[in-house]
Amino acid sequence: MFAIAGSLLACCPAMAQPPDKVSYSEYGLASYYADMFQGRTTANGEVFDQSALTAAHRSLPFGTRVLVTRQDTGKSVEVTINDRGPFVKGRVIDLSKQAARELGMIHRGIVPVALSSPTGNVNEAAGNIGRSVRK
Repeated sequence: MFAIAGSLLACCPAMAQPPDKVSYSEYGLASYYADMFQGRTTANGEVFDQSALTAAHRSLPFGTRVLVTRQDTGKSVEVTINDRGPFVKGRVIDLSKQAARELGMIHRGIVPVALSSPTGNVNEAAGNIGRSVRK
């Protein structure tokens, strides 16, 4: 019996290891902060700065870098998550005014976007190697 079990183990591949990369993508609408939020405290304790490349997301860890790409123009900007939100159905991210400017969305206000990890690895982008963030 042990011989059979041993031969079965010898012919079977090693147990699967967790992936080194956890890819991240999300699709929806992006909006940007109104000027009245300038100087207020964000959810992670920073002072909000409209000229910084930052954003609010409902669940990604603070410090996560996210590549935001407009689906209608292909323009992209990399932002760092430092706040929580948006809390409007269909919206996936709230951007600082500078990030919105780089996407060319100031006049439209709301645009369709794709969110992804700029490194292809959300754990690395979040500085959370070894901790699962979002699959």
